Amino acid sequence: MRDQYNREIEYMRVSVTDRCNMRCLYCMPRGVMKGAHQDILTYEEILRICEAGVLLGIKKYKITGGEPLARKDCPDFIRRLKSLSGVEQVTLTTNGIFLDEHLDDLKQSSIDGINISIDSLDEKRYRQITGTNLSTVKGIIKVLERGVELGIKMKVNAVLLKENRPDIIKLASLAREYPVDVRFIELMPIGEGALLKGPQMDPALNILKERWPDLQATPEKTGNGPAHYYTSESLQGKIGFIDAISHRFCDECNRIRLTSLGMLKPCLCYEAGTDLRSLLRAGASTSELAEAMKACIYGKPRAHSFQEKEQITEYRRMNEIGG
Repeated sequence: MRDQYNREIEYMRVSVTDRCNMRCLYCMPRGVMKGAHQDILTYEEILRICEAGVLLGIKKYKITGGEPLARKDCPDFIRRLKSLSGVEQVTLTTNGIFLDEHLDDLKQSSIDGINISIDSLDEKRYRQITGTNLSTVKGIIKVLERGVELGIKMKVNAVLLKENRPDIIKLASLAREYPVDVRFIELMPIGEGALLKGPQMDPALNILKERWPDLQATPEKTGNGPAHYYTSESLQGKIGFIDAISHRFCDECNRIRLTSLGMLKPCLCYEAGTDLRSLLRAGASTSELAEAMKACIYGKPRAHSFQEKEQITEYRRMNEIGG
């Protein structure tokens, strides 16, 4: 499947819920406005959409939320998605709070990778940023360690904020202690994130190069997303940056997003999308779903306009869109 600018779209981020057990500063610090239960796609409906996606050549899927493990039976859904004919890869993004109790089931589902969001290694700052005391940094790191021991490809995601600037080297040091990639994500001006400011890639990279002078870019592609990576002789894993604002990578974009309410979004910056839930519940066949998805993907915009705020039309929070 190629869009109108000849970009191959092979990767879909699938949100299974808008619920989350954290109240992160950049997402929903004042709580969540939940979609009605009957409006959330069922697992069977999501699988139907993924079947249609496979027909278009979309064979790689990331399960997101909200917090995906907050939804009952998520590991079983992942197993079913992974077993669909034509699906090559299924990965998960989680805050890690529920991960320990589900890790064995996820391993048995043959999951291809797990990303854990950890925005600080300082307990006080972690609670400040995430707005929760449901877990500790120490507990999340233990889950990370167990995932590595089970042979699951583990990654750490950290959003760059002014609050966690002191943690940049400590977070990156996880790639020294474990064979995991640590990715720093520039703050997206979406929802609550539009009200905050955080360091961009270049200042953060300079901090890291002071600690590891041999840090250098690697052309090796890791994963499906837009992160670009750096290596050092001192690190087991790599350090990555997802810097959509300061180094726009739209020419290489290979993704679409499915919200938990069934909206297929071709670009994070704009509200526009295709309502697949209505088609599903009106009795659309798999081929009809595929045609609707094809039209949506083909019309994918050339680029986002996050630098021009007046052009942004997406005002929902990331938990509503799919993180």
